[in-house]
Amino acid sequence: MARLTLVTFNIAHGRGLSLYQGFHTAKGIQANLQKIGRLLAESGADIVALQEVDENSHWNQNINLLEALRKEAGFPHAYLGVNNRRWGRKPLAYGNAILSRHPVHFWKNNPFGSALLGEKGFLYAEVAIGGHALPIINLHLDYRSRQRRIDQVEKVIEFLRAHPHPGSPPRRPLCPIICGDFNTHSRRVGDAVRHLFAALLAHGEYEIWPPPQTKTFPAHLPSRGLDFILIPKPYRVRCCEVPKAYLSDHCPVVLELEFD
Repeated sequence: MARLTLVTFNIAHGRGLSLYQGFHTAKGIQANLQKIGRLLAESGADIVALQEVDENSHWNQNINLLEALRKEAGFPHAYLGVNNRRWGRKPLAYGNAILSRHPVHFWKNNPFGSALLGEKGFLYAEVAIGGHALPIINLHLDYRSRQRRIDQVEKVIEFLRAHPHPGSPPRRPLCPIICGDFNTHSRRVGDAVRHLFAALLAHGEYEIWPPPQTKTFPAHLPSRGLDFILIPKPYRVRCCEVPKAYLSDHCPVVLELEFD
């Protein structure tokens, strides 16, 4: 019996609860990153899926956020999928990232489009745990448009159908753990998380965590559920919590699961 703790967390470019990371000094951002790193270490996370992670951006003092968190939390493996890259006097480079205490055998980044600012996407990775590759998708969907979120979810589904996990039967390719910031309205049955969930259920048994009534945004007074982890069988969820952490405008989701 193997156990695994997974965290998904939109770190909001390291800015904490403020509205814009450009208002902060390098010292302020680094101090917040240290707190996030301690939270990740104390959670006992084996794998962390992060959104809004900068590699080299003018608005947060060109700090490599992922490397800072990797060092602070003690993760040996770190991968960043850049969905936005702009060169010049005000460079930008940010996207989704994975931290792991286990080797990552394969990973592929998938931007939804080619915008230089505000582009979203998903990162697919296969993590070596317990003698097999655990597939995981870390996604970040658009916040402005329900239809755009649905279109983006369709791209995730198309990717999974075209790239089935090697351990899956040919007719059941949709088997990864899927997590991230869905930017959804959890009360709307037809929004992105429900749309993806319906597609996944056609190929196997999945559960949504945390329950839709659990809110993750905004962190200071949560009123919306934006951040989810979709778990397929044979993984079994032991517990799931949304700790109070005023380190971003989102709350992290911490989930512990077990599998044979």
